[in-house]
Amino acid sequence: MFNRHDTKRDTCQLIKGQAEKGYDWWWHSFTAVNRETGQEKPFFIEFFLCNPAYGEAEPVFGQLKENQKKGKKPSYLMVKAGAWGEDAAQLHRFFGWKKIDISFKDPFSIKADDCELDEVHTKGHVRVTEETARNHPEMMSDAGEMKWNLKIHKITAFNVGYGASSLFRKLQLFEMFWHAEGMKTAFEGTVEWNGKIYDVKPETCWGYADKNWGKDFTSPWVWLASSHLTSSLSGKQLRDSVFDIGGGCPKVGPFALKRQLLSAFWYEGKPYEFNFSKFWTNTKTLFDCKETEEEIIWHVEQKTWNNRMVTDITCQKKDMLLVNYEAPDGTKRHNRLWNGGNGKGRVRLYRRGKLVDDMECLNVGCEYGEYDSE
Repeated sequence: MFNRHDTKRDTCQLIKGQAEKGYDWWWHSFTAVNRETGQEKPFFIEFFLCNPAYGEAEPVFGQLKENQKKGKKPSYLMVKAGAWGEDAAQLHRFFGWKKIDISFKDPFSIKADDCELDEVHTKGHVRVTEETARNHPEMMSDAGEMKWNLKIHKITAFNVGYGASSLFRKLQLFEMFWHAEGMKTAFEGTVEWNGKIYDVKPETCWGYADKNWGKDFTSPWVWLASSHLTSSLSGKQLRDSVFDIGGGCPKVGPFALKRQLLSAFWYEGKPYEFNFSKFWTNTKTLFDCKETEEEIIWHVEQKTWNNRMVTDITCQKKDMLLVNYEAPDGTKRHNRLWNGGNGKGRVRLYRRGKLVDDMECLNVGCEYGEYDSE
């Protein structure tokens, strides 16, 4: 059963070969409410580590041309914070490895100046001026300022199983690993976004927390998740439900498993999983993601011997970001990786051919991007 918490998988994985060619990040997203206006706004916070073996006192930027000429690989902690919506922005603050205090033990912790993260708490401050954003494209950042102080309570887990098992991690067989310790997470605290105060409350934050680590990024890259679900059959809000979909093209060593997604639906205390690595379930996946002039659209169909899930999500591009990362080798492959927190749509869940529920989903975390591998 996938709803098994395992904080060992949340520890930093940048050891052995991945210390020289690897990244490890902890992602958090949630919705907050403007203290003055009552308007909702979705936010995200990420701690992204890269290539500790090449660490220096100051961050090493892979997109800096002089570093590329010297063959220097990126090495740093990047604290990524930002918001979606009309003033969507991603703000990046970097630290050299010699200025990072990190625990590789369970439970993990990361500290760098006033930015901190562990299993139950995060706080931090990122400020990027217009001048810095304009004159330092290697930082891949917009301009703005965000402060936060949040409690974290990870409620429902998506433990994907073999792909992130201890043996697979030690052998580093997958190019990109995934573990969602909190596909449903309750956040509580405050966010200050460009001078405005937002309150984060457990019952209305629709929070999410996971991590990814590996040597490179998947393409296509797909992610969909929401715990803001309402049954169209009963009209009731589903307080003990959440779904999570991720993947695209997993790689095991040199072999690509094309167009594969891992999915889990925790429906009112009952598990429905669609996981290709559990071959005995006969999981089949079809998905299509496309970009129109105004929207990104996802359609995902998955089934096992007994269960079926059909997911249709849209998100307005005006509320999204083209999110920026560079791979451990210094290459920026994804240049149109759409990322949002305002997705909405419909999910239908079936058991042995019968409809379990037809649900409206809001506050959907969503991502889609592909790059030319040629």
